[in-house]
Amino acid sequence: MSNFEDLLGQIKACTVCAEHLPLGPRPVVSISAHSKILVIGQAPGTKVHASGIPWDDASGKNLRKWLGVNNEQFYDTNLFGIVPMGFCYPGKGKSGDLPPRPECAPLWHNQILDLLKEVKLTLLIGQYAQAYYLGERKKKTLTETVQNYNHYLPEFFPLVHPSPRNGIWMRKNQWFENEIIPKLQQSVKSILG
Repeated sequence: MSNFEDLLGQIKACTVCAEHLPLGPRPVVSISAHSKILVIGQAPGTKVHASGIPWDDASGKNLRKWLGVNNEQFYDTNLFGIVPMGFCYPGKGKSGDLPPRPECAPLWHNQILDLLKEVKLTLLIGQYAQAYYLGERKKKTLTETVQNYNHYLPEFFPLVHPSPRNGIWMRKNQWFENEIIPKLQQSVKSILG
């Protein structure tokens, strides 16, 4: 068994924060040692928890549209690696799902990144991924960070979360669809060929 398969097995068997998970542990991750684009999102919702397939919901449909890829491409682990900040559904909060559990990223991300040698671009989706990976380099707001995406290239491409709940944000910030999405698609196309 390779180091990569061993690590994936450990992640999928993880129960570190089981006592905090209302639906129990079901780590969701989709990667291969050959992934070219790494997608770092928040945490699975209830639909993804049920299916075990990352981004298997309305947010995922929006994300694939933004990227300009179909399901087959998106779920090809040699093209896209999918690693959330929290691997399991964290539970419901007052205004949507709770934040990703804080144990996951420090426990698993460095081990994963050490084995991913072919990643050309990492998409940082939402505030949790941006805070973790950009630290003090992120701007005051998520909107400013996303507007200034080119400051983080070629390593990172920060994005707002593609949730349908962000419809108001999208309408207020039409530059995202007009300027950022074409640049994102261009970056993806240049990597995937």
